[in-house]
Amino acid sequence: MWVSVALETDAAHAEALSDALMAAGAISVSVEDAQAGTELETPQFGEPGSPTTPIWEVSRVIALFEPAPDLTDRIAAVLVQAGMDRDTPLSLEEVAEQDWVRLTQSQFDPIRISGRLWIVPSWHVAPDPAAINLELDPGLAFGTGSHPTTRLCLEWLETTIAPGVSVLDYGCGSGILAIAAKKLGAGETAGVDIDPAALTAAADNATRNQVELRLAPSSAPMDQRFDIVVANILTNPLMLLAPLLTSRLAPGGKLALSGVLETQAAQVIAAYAPFLPLRVGAVHEGWVRLEGER
Repeated sequence: MWVSVALETDAAHAEALSDALMAAGAISVSVEDAQAGTELETPQFGEPGSPTTPIWEVSRVIALFEPAPDLTDRIAAVLVQAGMDRDTPLSLEEVAEQDWVRLTQSQFDPIRISGRLWIVPSWHVAPDPAAINLELDPGLAFGTGSHPTTRLCLEWLETTIAPGVSVLDYGCGSGILAIAAKKLGAGETAGVDIDPAALTAAADNATRNQVELRLAPSSAPMDQRFDIVVANILTNPLMLLAPLLTSRLAPGGKLALSGVLETQAAQVIAAYAPFLPLRVGAVHEGWVRLEGER
């Protein structure tokens, strides 16, 4: 049995709190965006045209401890050490001992995107061997196919990719969209991300799926234009990237954006209006896919 301790704090204290929790005997500490899934959700990493954000403004810090009678007193001391109020609200939750590998795997079954496109974790047999199967496991980089925004992009790629077209997946994460594009018949396909871990994951996943991707960090200069540009990120960076993403479209090229809540669609469309008219192409579970053509 373990005890999970969750606290919320601001950007100024998140790192000190994490360090103090580890020093107090935490087995692990994770930090996540406390506002994830809302309009206030923000990316961890900066994008071109925006300052790098060191941590989320409102962070949820989660630490795992062995049970102990003095645990709450130790947490209070940790809060003081991190420069926080010792009475900061916290939640304690018992976590049963489990086979974490098996538990994790059980949460990821094959995902049917369409009649011919599936996402299949490596520990599963493909339900339809004749389909286009993307072998992808959950990992450090975003994009397993389970999120509505990823599904919206995959569905668009399936209906948009023509043999030999060039594709740019901006904010490629695990590489799932770029890999899907290649397996759907795309020609040269590039993946760009600001996170080195994402590029490593995308390269590994491309090798596993026996496709060739051209991967590069977002800091690298890019002057090539593409027939297809897809970006599944978040609203704020997508708005900042409007000049860059539209400039990467070849004449007649098609653009798809996701990572946008339905309530945010109008402001993203307005941000792209000087460069390219966008429309709502599809909606799924409160998320939208925005589409445009050069």
